[in-house]
Amino acid sequence: MKVNTDEIVSVLKKEIAEYGKDLNVDEVGTVLEVGDGIARVYGLQDVMANEMVEFQNGIMGLAFNLEENSVGVVVMGDYLSIREGFTVKRTQRILEVPTGSELIGRVVNPLGEPVDGKGPVNTKKTRPIEIIAPGIARRKGVHEPMQTGIKGIDSMIPVGRGQRQLIIGDRGTGKTAIALDTIVNQKNSGVICVYVAIGQKASTVSSLVEKLEAQGAMDYTIVVTANASDPAALQYLAPYAGTAMAEEFMYNEGKATLCVYDDLTKQANAYRQMSLLLRRPPGREAFPGDVFYLHSRLLERAVKLNEKYGSGSLTALPIIETQAGEVSAYIPTNVISITDGQIYLVPHLFSAGVRPAVDVGISVSRVGGNAQIKAMKKVAGTLRLDLASFRSLEAFAQLGTELDAATQRQIDRGVRLVELLKQDQFKPLSVERQVISIYAGTKGYVDKIPVNKVKEYEDKMHEYIASMHSEIFDSIKKSNELPDEEKLKKILADFTDQFIKGIQ
Repeated sequence: MKVNTDEIVSVLKKEIAEYGKDLNVDEVGTVLEVGDGIARVYGLQDVMANEMVEFQNGIMGLAFNLEENSVGVVVMGDYLSIREGFTVKRTQRILEVPTGSELIGRVVNPLGEPVDGKGPVNTKKTRPIEIIAPGIARRKGVHEPMQTGIKGIDSMIPVGRGQRQLIIGDRGTGKTAIALDTIVNQKNSGVICVYVAIGQKASTVSSLVEKLEAQGAMDYTIVVTANASDPAALQYLAPYAGTAMAEEFMYNEGKATLCVYDDLTKQANAYRQMSLLLRRPPGREAFPGDVFYLHSRLLERAVKLNEKYGSGSLTALPIIETQAGEVSAYIPTNVISITDGQIYLVPHLFSAGVRPAVDVGISVSRVGGNAQIKAMKKVAGTLRLDLASFRSLEAFAQLGTELDAATQRQIDRGVRLVELLKQDQFKPLSVERQVISIYAGTKGYVDKIPVNKVKEYEDKMHEYIASMHSEIFDSIKKSNELPDEEKLKKILADFTDQFIKGIQ
């Protein structure tokens, strides 16, 4: 009897194919050693970089170092509960986070799990935690203002939608205050805000959320927090997670978004810790060689998209903490070179009562007037020069030298301009009020006002114009142009005379 081998082979193939359908084959590895938040795993032959893996007790990890004989996995949870010999299963999913409007008003960790005690977050969508930043063809030049509500910033160091503006300064100089004021000022503007807290105390984040709630800002804000007590992996991932949550609104809904990273110094420290434990070669200040890429691939995702791609935007406000004003340290120089300008805060101004303590001389916005309305561009043109000349003349005045009348006038105006630019926290000003304040300052209406009365003068001037000449504010709001200057000058002159008579 002749055997037909082809028939037998086809039957065997069919049987094998059917048999495989019912089998669930997972690639599983074994923990060789674990410690300090890092597990070395053997057996995950085909695992991908940045793939999520699951330990047998349910804790997730991130495949970080792909080596010849083992995989370095960063544990995203309590590494003390993981033992040598535990099995580790591939998920075949690159790390992703939940996204969507359900997250608004919530406080979550970098994995999208709620930490505010308000129950689960029932999101339906997820996004990869890292994407390649949009190319030039998808971008548009920054041209819309992202109003911070702070006179000193909107007038001289403007921030535009899609810009990356660094906030840099020593500890306790008011960096977070500027970021929070900017978030509060987005009320009713349709901007979705994401505040990423990295390596801060849980109590600090809690009080910050309370402040945002009191201002009504949590209605459009997501808070992503990786506390100081959390593993280094979560602190490293937090900014990427926050960016992915914001990108959902930018790409899919065409909205303007704002991301605050507070602060990237702590993220770099967490990354250094992970890298040293994984035996990656250390470079300058013991940071790994790719620490520049850590921040550049994050901040490059800030973008103003063109009309073809929905016109959405993501504005980034990274915060960097310096040590004793050392801006030439490794991380500050890296981030300064990546961003489109910096707001530099200095301790001596802060302790002198100038709040926000912005040093206008070395702060810069590389977008400039493109991120300002025409009225602001016109009135703020001379403000920076006036302040710069005041700072240089101030040194002479302290020497007690005899000053001529013109120099004395410049110093007197400079003192009043500094006073005019002071602003309390959570008191953001609308752009039309800022324009009028700066116009009054640069055109000399404040020169006759005693320094201690400048704040009162400004508040009453706004009240007077809002009640008696509201068309001035309306005109700036609608047209973005300065209203009839002759009329404005007369209104300010009349009010200034009334005010001086009232305080005499």
